[in-house]
Amino acid sequence: MDFGFTAEDEAFRREARAWLAAHAGAGPDRRAWERTLGRAGWIGIGWGEGGYGNRTATLTQQVVWAEEYARSAAPPRSGHIGENLLAPTLVAHGTDAQKARFLPPVAAGEELWCQGYSEPEAGSDLAGLRTRAVRAGDGTYRISGQKIWTSFAHEADWCFVLARTGPGSRRHHGLSLLLVPMDQPGRIEVRPIRQATGAGDFNEVFFDGAHARPEHVVGGEGAGWRVAMSLLGFERGVSTLAQQIGFAQELGRVVRTAVENGAAADPVVRERLVRQWAELRVMRWHALRTLGGAGAGAGAPSVAKLLWGGWHQRLGELAVLVRGAEAGTGPLAWSESAPYELDADQHLFLFSRADTIYGGSDQIQRTIIAERVLGLPRGPRG
Repeated sequence: MDFGFTAEDEAFRREARAWLAAHAGAGPDRRAWERTLGRAGWIGIGWGEGGYGNRTATLTQQVVWAEEYARSAAPPRSGHIGENLLAPTLVAHGTDAQKARFLPPVAAGEELWCQGYSEPEAGSDLAGLRTRAVRAGDGTYRISGQKIWTSFAHEADWCFVLARTGPGSRRHHGLSLLLVPMDQPGRIEVRPIRQATGAGDFNEVFFDGAHARPEHVVGGEGAGWRVAMSLLGFERGVSTLAQQIGFAQELGRVVRTAVENGAAADPVVRERLVRQWAELRVMRWHALRTLGGAGAGAGAPSVAKLLWGGWHQRLGELAVLVRGAEAGTGPLAWSESAPYELDADQHLFLFSRADTIYGGSDQIQRTIIAERVLGLPRGPRG
């Protein structure tokens, strides 16, 4: 597919850029910002026809919006999990009642979501999860277990939880995806996880008999693995292009620093800077090709994850190399009462250490490619 932008796309770009320039400084309240986006019709533009989202947009216009948002001074999104993960999953697998109940509040920026997948003993190996949902006498589910690395759970109104509903089931059998309200004191506990960067957007979530209604099972009981895999495919769609805009901005900052402090005179540094630039271009064209359908396939999401995870981690290492000893200066001591502040390069280095782990580790992605694309024999399972 030719991903050249049309005149209509460029007009859409100008509209998006102008709106973001006028509203991106709306303030630090992320929930209020989601409502601002919703009122202006910028949430749910990729959901297609059906009346549940706001304006509709072509695939290229979705790319334009993602790129312009990343280029703007707009705050980080806290509603992207509901918009980009839950909503497409409901469009594909949800009932009409589920779509009518959950999509409009997401489009309005009124309800925030988090994702209950990973567990302490089942991070990248999602099929090994142990959280259980048992039907009670009144027909509702009672959920017990623990989820970890749950982004924005401390802000979320709802969580889509992958749990075992099949008694005695193992691996990817007997799983269901349940939509669970987070406002259940005594049944759901959220504990923030302090990261190396000092941030606390990740959380542990403990379910102790939390309630979920039977009509809030997506795709039907026992279809959790199929629905979960479909959702992970949405996770690596248009948003990857916006991610790459952010990567380009980070690379540009590293290049400017290298020129200003003379590090660019080192031939090894120059070679690494050029390699980072070239690989980023390759990632962009791979993402566009995949969105256009030409490169889509069983291994495409895994290839993309391997490409950007390693690239971003190497950029973090290059950022501190370019800075030299200066990268280690500053108030790095941390305490609960006085979290440290990092500059952009320090944050990039520390945060990117996790890029090859979260969202499916590099080892898991290579296994998927080996088995599903190359047809190699299945490796041993724990």
